[in-house]
Amino acid sequence: MERALLVTVDLGKREAWNAEERSRELAELASSAGAQVVREEIVHRHEVSPACFIGTGKAEELARICADERVNIVIFNNDLTGTQQKNLEAVISVKTLDRTQLILHIFARRAHSNEGKLQVELAQLSYLLPRLTGKGVMMSRPGGGIGTSGPGEQKLEVDRRRIRDRITLLKKGLRDLEGRRAMMRKNRSRFSVLTVALIGYTNVGKSTLLNALTDSDVIVRDKLFATLDPTVRKFIMPNNQKVLFVDTVGFIKELPHHLVEAFKATLEEVVEADLVLHLVDASHPKALEQAAAVYDVLGQIGASEKPVITALNKIDKVESAEAIERLKGHFNDAIAISALKKQGFDTLIGRVLDHMKGSTTIINIKIPAGDAKTLNLIYENGHIRTQEYVGDWLNIEAEVPLRLKELLDKMI
Repeated sequence: MERALLVTVDLGKREAWNAEERSRELAELASSAGAQVVREEIVHRHEVSPACFIGTGKAEELARICADERVNIVIFNNDLTGTQQKNLEAVISVKTLDRTQLILHIFARRAHSNEGKLQVELAQLSYLLPRLTGKGVMMSRPGGGIGTSGPGEQKLEVDRRRIRDRITLLKKGLRDLEGRRAMMRKNRSRFSVLTVALIGYTNVGKSTLLNALTDSDVIVRDKLFATLDPTVRKFIMPNNQKVLFVDTVGFIKELPHHLVEAFKATLEEVVEADLVLHLVDASHPKALEQAAAVYDVLGQIGASEKPVITALNKIDKVESAEAIERLKGHFNDAIAISALKKQGFDTLIGRVLDHMKGSTTIINIKIPAGDAKTLNLIYENGHIRTQEYVGDWLNIEAEVPLRLKELLDKMI
């Protein structure tokens, strides 16, 4: 395990997150990446140094700390230019990463699907390309450890042309996968199957909720970005209507632009969803700021106008009912749940049912008694209220999605 020194630079600007809070989140990210955080430093400066970001004197001080604490990686809570990173490594004499590289490394470790791996590699190479002049091939370091997952593991000395060629190839592959994903969404919407996208800040409990609602076994870890590849699970509502819940990648404050761009195909699940279920960690001291970061990403991907249900999760960890009510006051008609304890689920399902009301209708049809295909369509996608055999015919009254009614009108 690599021993990490974390550096957060405070430029004196008024921000929603102060330097101590930003440093705590960086420590969570570093731990998620597999590092042992041995020390955190907050550096106060009026402006950054173009050459060394924190200045040569402070860099030399960090070098002494690294020697004393046996640190072998320094992680900055800011983005560094290639030149700054190169100069810092020359002074400190240990591997140096910035916040974006750390997040890219975590994504590279967590990507399991072919699509996820392509998206992460695209983000890494897009980040690397403009930094080749100042830094050299910084993702092609020999050896293992944080910052070497992805393209660097191949230990290739790539130049700009080869990187551009690889980026072009990756984008083509992702376009092909995006076409397949679009076809899957089209098949889902064939009978107006409602799709609910689970979104939220990383580690708010989306996978736990998905497991609790649908009796599935999505991996749950108390780590940032534990879930990377989107997961779709079916849920049968009380009115027998199918709903698809889609667990998406967690968001984070200042999610790197390259990741947002590379994961457009995955995040398209949110854009195309009928309803967004926004989970907020009610027990987190920065719950409001985390929610604001989620809204920011929704705006970046063009999903800010989607209908949203806000669920305050982890209420079992909140000290009092009054604290929950105070938090509710900051959101539009939020509900309180605990995915772990399965509390508040009736209210949550009721909200989803309310959203579905405009997408279903009551039908009265007569089909041949032996028409198993049509009968199965209604059973699988609707709720049969009554059915009666009259001679060679079957009379059915059912609640079905509007698109299924349109299809049945054409079939019968």
